[in-house]
Amino acid sequence: MRKVLGFVLMMLPMFAVAQSGISGNWKFDLNKAQMDTKPQVFELKEGMYTCSTCDPKISVKADGTEQKVSGSPYIDSIKLTVKDKHTVDQVGMKDGKVIYHSVWTLSPNGNMLSEKYEGHPEGSDQPVMATAMYSRVGEPEHGAHMLSGSWKTDKFQGVSDNALTFNYKVSPEGVHYQASTGESYDAKFDGQDYPYHGDPGTTSISLKKISENSFQETYKRNDEVVSTATITLNPDGSTLNIETHDNHRGTTDNWVAVKNGDGSTMAGK
Repeated sequence: MRKVLGFVLMMLPMFAVAQSGISGNWKFDLNKAQMDTKPQVFELKEGMYTCSTCDPKISVKADGTEQKVSGSPYIDSIKLTVKDKHTVDQVGMKDGKVIYHSVWTLSPNGNMLSEKYEGHPEGSDQPVMATAMYSRVGEPEHGAHMLSGSWKTDKFQGVSDNALTFNYKVSPEGVHYQASTGESYDAKFDGQDYPYHGDPGTTSISLKKISENSFQETYKRNDEVVSTATITLNPDGSTLNIETHDNHRGTTDNWVAVKNGDGSTMAGK
């Protein structure tokens, strides 16, 4: 599942908030997530698989053998296997290690798609599990596998807690952030770049305070801005509204996180 779900879940945003009253543990409520309607576009035809909306674009043989890919900080090869007209298996690897495994299953009429995903974050020895549900946009491509076409993300379900939970400590100077999947940073509210750890797709982060209850995070990869997030604390202090923008795909998603404790269980990690 930034993202098809495989990438989306690998890159689920974990954010900190610039207010001391919200230090602690938080958990995303996926029932309240609003995903961008821009679809993912796949083509599986004549033995080739192409994802034109992936970042970077993917085009490999769909013959079950390991195919080299370039430009991704997460994977360097893919194995794409067509099981039958309703089922496709994809494995992403880096340096011979499995980074994610996705099984796509189409409904009998070909208008709905589910993706069962297992990911292996760099900073954790525990896998991330999830299922994403998509609906077809437009008509299927004639003469191609049923997977071919445009697909809008409808929802996620069965997501493991380690993909949803995070902790932070804040001070007047900045934030210490720790995700359950191992990502972390220490950054100040001065607009400068600080190292981001545990995610090969993000090398640094900077923070900009917008108001007493809102601030912006800017994520970079080797000095290139790849995404931003605007975080707003709701008046009740128990939920966060988080708007994320993916610069490469040109998509904007909206998330809600719910306070899940005072932070004592993760503070030492």
